[in-house]
Amino acid sequence: PSPCCSVSQNKLVERCERLQLQSAAIARHVDEVLPAKDQGVLSAASAARELVIQRLLLVGKACENEEQQLLERVHAEEERAHQSILTQQVHWTEALHKLGALRTYLVDMITSLDDQGLLRAEQEIFERTEVAEGILEPQESLKLNFNQTCVQSPLLHRLWACAVLCCLTGSQEIHIDEKTLSPHLSLSEDKRTLTFSPKKAKVDLDCPERFDHWPNALATAPFHTGVCAWKVSVEQSCAYKLGVCYSSVPRKGSANEGRLGFNAASWVFSRYDKEFRFLHAGQPQPVELIKAPAEIGVLLDFAGGELLFYDPDSCAILFSHRQAFLEPVYPVFAVAHQSISL
Repeated sequence: PSPCCSVSQNKLVERCERLQLQSAAIARHVDEVLPAKDQGVLSAASAARELVIQRLLLVGKACENEEQQLLERVHAEEERAHQSILTQQVHWTEALHKLGALRTYLVDMITSLDDQGLLRAEQEIFERTEVAEGILEPQESLKLNFNQTCVQSPLLHRLWACAVLCCLTGSQEIHIDEKTLSPHLSLSEDKRTLTFSPKKAKVDLDCPERFDHWPNALATAPFHTGVCAWKVSVEQSCAYKLGVCYSSVPRKGSANEGRLGFNAASWVFSRYDKEFRFLHAGQPQPVELIKAPAEIGVLLDFAGGELLFYDPDSCAILFSHRQAFLEPVYPVFAVAHQSISL
């Protein structure tokens, strides 16, 4: 054959060898690798199922134990309060009987004795009335109330919070009420971002709803029932507050009372530089965080009297506060550096 034919023939042979090697590799992949992979997947899936079952069994067992302990605590507290009330009933029933008998005795004395007889019976009357003076009027006692702290359980608290956060889909729809907007704050066009400015904007400061000094803003609608949650992006700001408040929160003047968390009508999570705190009624409680969260979630259980601040990424609870809310509460915000966004 000619040199050209030899070169072509060699290339074809080489190509055949490559195809044979490729076929062998594919055959080995089909006959050995994929079945082994399939067996590995089956084993891994079986182990994963077993892990899920074992862990949930452990969680279930812990929940059963916690349930039993908490129900026993509730029953014991119920019995204690009930017995206290029964004891009080016996005591005050006896007191009523003594007072009734004394009154009957005194009326008989007044109606049946003359002046000299009353003088002779003075010592006896004094002794009888002295018994009545020892009977005090009933006073309010915490011993007669059911103590709700008997159901406080760190395990139940965390499991409940995690379950709620997993079940809630997204944030509650919240809108900022522009009428409440501080002159130091501006609201973006989409009504979701609050931006701080050290210079006051020209707004109607006489508007009764408006915060006229401190950089605060209120949501349009309050919550008065159920469980609700909303998230706020805070990564741009080093000075902010967020939480809930009553509509009665002070809105006018530069006094400390108008600052969120410094009055009895507001409950807020606060950041100032590297310091994190929970604030209510002017009593700060430090919150120790390893790093500043990019987002903060607020979870409110109105009926249960629970306010939680959490990290939406990890569902880690940053701070929890128990409070019996006596009226509807509004989401509230303050910004003193850059901006925060719903």
